Amino acid sequence: MPFIVSPRQFTQRAEFYRQLAQLTAAGIGVTHALEQLKSHPPAHSYRVPIQKVLEKLMQGQTLSESLHYDNWLPDFDVTIIAAGERSGRLDSCFRMLSDYYSQRASLTKQIISRLIYPAFLIHFAAFVFLVVLPFAGSQFHASLSLLFIKAVLTLLPIYLLVGLIIFVSQSKHGEKWRAVMESVLNPVPMLGSGRRALALARLAAVLEALISAGVNIVEAWNFAAIASNSPALRRTVSGWKSSLAAGRTPAELVGSSSIFPTTFANLYHSGEVSGKLDETLRRLHIFYEEEGSYKIQIMAQWTTYAIYLLAVLAIAYKIIQFYTGYFNQVSNVMNGF
Repeated sequence: MPFIVSPRQFTQRAEFYRQLAQLTAAGIGVTHALEQLKSHPPAHSYRVPIQKVLEKLMQGQTLSESLHYDNWLPDFDVTIIAAGERSGRLDSCFRMLSDYYSQRASLTKQIISRLIYPAFLIHFAAFVFLVVLPFAGSQFHASLSLLFIKAVLTLLPIYLLVGLIIFVSQSKHGEKWRAVMESVLNPVPMLGSGRRALALARLAAVLEALISAGVNIVEAWNFAAIASNSPALRRTVSGWKSSLAAGRTPAELVGSSSIFPTTFANLYHSGEVSGKLDETLRRLHIFYEEEGSYKIQIMAQWTTYAIYLLAVLAIAYKIIQFYTGYFNQVSNVMNGF
């Protein structure tokens, strides 16, 4: 897994699945499709994993089994592909994954584009107040290189903090670490609810794919909870075993669990009663995908405003400090006369 997952990597994965969807929909077998992708992959880094998958396929493993290579693909992808194998809808599952990663790439690009100008403003202010003004006010006795080093060292904690936040948010970690991060981020306004909505969207998507593939409902819920990448959802569903064995339905357990919103519980119950659970799950996936993406964008927007405010306050403080020092010097000179 990469240190940081960038929009470009999301786009490459979307292209990988898009080509697989086109080739398999045209009647080309998975092995031949992967061989073609190995020759013309969306990125050079895909060649080795694809070769490993092809080797495992030649040994008689299924596609979903072959994809377990050095955590190359997340559980979400592997579970969806396994459902496509069982249902004979691999091309549809590849297309769904392509759309999913295209949306993630678009969302990440929007967040980054909102933060570009505030980042520029912070660097500009640091350059002016830590390099230009001290250099000009020293009557050219200060070392310009030392002032640059001072500015870089001042900004270094910000770089480290941003890098740490991105790393802990995107990199592959163990269950305990992800559980800690989930408990820390959930209370954050917009961000916490947005992450929960996206986890529910992933759960609904995997559930729909598995149920359409004919997977037992209990097994489907367990797989979907793992693929949701939410430790809280996984713990909740894992605790249903005895209740399901006693004859309670998933709809009853969803309705009695505080981790599922009322909208999710009501729609799931309606789908289970009407026998149109696959359609209901598809709608739930779309609904929570849109809700989660919207809240993450709002969070990014307010983060931008907060950075603007901090930058403006820092600039105002430096300006006041500069003029206060200037007037003190003038006052001292006047008093000397």
